[in-house]
Amino acid sequence: MAKIVLEAAGLRLSYGERQLLRIDQLRIYDTDRIGLIGENGAGKTTLLRILAGEKQPDAGTVRRFVPAAVIHQEGKCRPGEDPELRARFRAQESRESLSGGEMTRNRISEALSGHPELLMADEPTTDLDQEGLGLLRRALMGFQGAILLISHDRSLLRKLCSRIWYLRDGTILDFPGGYEDFIVERDRRMERETFEYEQYKAERKRLKESAQRMAERASQVKKAPSRMGNSEARLHTREWTDSVLQLSHAKRTIQNRMEHLEVKEKPKALPEIRMKLGVEHPVEAKTVLECACGRLQAGASELLRDTGFVLPTGSRTALIGPNGCGKTTLLRELLGRNGSEIAFQGKARWNPAARIGWFDQHHEQTMDREKSVLENIMEASVYPEHFARTVMACLGLKGEAVFKPLRLLSGGEKAKTALGRLLLMDCNTLLLDEPTNHLDLFTMEELEKLLASYGGTLLFVSHDEEFIRKTATRIIRFEDGKLVTTEGGWEEMKKPVQTGGAAADRSLEISRLEMRMAVLSARMARPAKGDHPEQLRQEYLELARKIREMKSEK
Repeated sequence: MAKIVLEAAGLRLSYGERQLLRIDQLRIYDTDRIGLIGENGAGKTTLLRILAGEKQPDAGTVRRFVPAAVIHQEGKCRPGEDPELRARFRAQESRESLSGGEMTRNRISEALSGHPELLMADEPTTDLDQEGLGLLRRALMGFQGAILLISHDRSLLRKLCSRIWYLRDGTILDFPGGYEDFIVERDRRMERETFEYEQYKAERKRLKESAQRMAERASQVKKAPSRMGNSEARLHTREWTDSVLQLSHAKRTIQNRMEHLEVKEKPKALPEIRMKLGVEHPVEAKTVLECACGRLQAGASELLRDTGFVLPTGSRTALIGPNGCGKTTLLRELLGRNGSEIAFQGKARWNPAARIGWFDQHHEQTMDREKSVLENIMEASVYPEHFARTVMACLGLKGEAVFKPLRLLSGGEKAKTALGRLLLMDCNTLLLDEPTNHLDLFTMEELEKLLASYGGTLLFVSHDEEFIRKTATRIIRFEDGKLVTTEGGWEEMKKPVQTGGAAADRSLEISRLEMRMAVLSARMARPAKGDHPEQLRQEYLELARKIREMKSEK
């Protein structure tokens, strides 16, 4: 029988006049794999911190019955005490030069090193490359305990979660089942709410028209003419009075039914984009860009040598590769934005008709912090305001939100503003560096639709598998200092290409690694002069990790 590992009751939290959380009861059981989702600003991170005991609510209680740990979204930390976990995630001692992906690996290693029975994770995939994502997924799938996960990685949510908490309007909607079940149930509820709203609207209209007809008929009932005799007049007056009373009663009955009619709110459906983006001034040639790279070097690190690629007009290309391979450096070099520390030998030849838009991870610097969302968008937009507001509504900034100054926005809202501004500019070619960072699941879905129907050319960097799969029509990946192009997108790239010879080579490599492990084991048992036992142990654990991964790929 499942046991409760966390229980919360009566949680309330407000910021000024806004009540962020009003949750009556939550329970987490030891077998739970819960995905906590919601729009940007809904309060997901705040709720997780309250449940972890890192933040106090205005009211309510939280009781944790087992040891718990948190993988935070940001901040430096030590790599943890467990040597196997440190080796598996290649966690390193903190230093100034750690990349975002390296810091994420440290945070994961530290949280798991305590062997908690309840693990809370806030966007643990942040800045991880494909290898890091694979390590994290395997660690979470094999975790012995309960998990509460905030993530915009839909692939991870699908594979891991058996329950979804949807945080909306300060309350939790609990959906048993995985992420796919949540999507199906969400769509079913939307259809039901739409149907009930249309029924409510039709019934209200019918009752209103009936009341109006009763009022009109009452006004048309004629009084007795002045020339009519007294007896006839008295009879007519009674008939007139009865008719008016009956009609008035009928009208009041209808009005009473209108007042007691259960109000149905209009579902928050997103507006439809009817205009194609990126087609104001198209590139007529077959290619937008031809890049020949003799060498790309950052400091002492050589990133690329003797390689290149082309960007066909109208294509949507994902640029992928491990952390630190040079994806962002290459994008910035194509735009001439790198500093003197980057050495590039080669040529990037843009079509003269290309009108390039650029979204980087420091997008806030391209906008005025004191101006509103709408002002920032419209100063560069080639589309009318009503259409711009429709695009921003699809990206999650609806109604009065577009009048907020940029300085008051969250990180996700700023990213939405920068993306909307870029989509509405007079561009036919977009270069996007991690456009989904800081976006909630629902905005990502809408961005996918906008980019999938984009009329221009896209080149983007992303680590999000589902975003790449739904958006890209071709892949360029960094591989051993080369750029390898796959036409046909993610599924085509993932098709098996191994031959019997390749499988034999892998078996040979596994045997070689196992022999090396045997040597290390003997040296750890009887260290020779000059041996460093900790280094030998680290190498041994790293080899064990490699062998496990190679065997799991069979």
